[in-house]
Amino acid sequence: MTQLIDELLVLEHAGWRSLCDGTGDAFYGELMTDDAVMVLANGMVMDRAAVTSALGQSPPWQRYEISDVRVIAISGDTAALVYTGTAWRAGTEEPFVGAMSSVYHRTGDGWLLALYQQSPRG
Repeated sequence: MTQLIDELLVLEHAGWRSLCDGTGDAFYGELMTDDAVMVLANGMVMDRAAVTSALGQSPPWQRYEISDVRVIAISGDTAALVYTGTAWRAGTEEPFVGAMSSVYHRTGDGWLLALYQQSPRG
């Protein structure tokens, strides 16, 4: 189970780094399955095309933290990474804090993101 957590955390950190350096549109365009969706804290449900378009226009995050990590092995090729994500944007004092889950499916090309969901935490 530790190896699975490590593998998925590598992807999750790479995703957050892309959101910090402004390359999230390209990163998630490649990482998401064809039918993947993101369910965001504001209630929006976005498919891959909408995600890449939105990320191409979004201001970058300044920094982030991942904590309280756990993994749920759904099957041999599917797993959910659940964690608390905390992220700061430049010019804001208060971070966004959310309960986040990323469901990954392993293909012949490696892990792909099938579903991402975030809920705000107070």
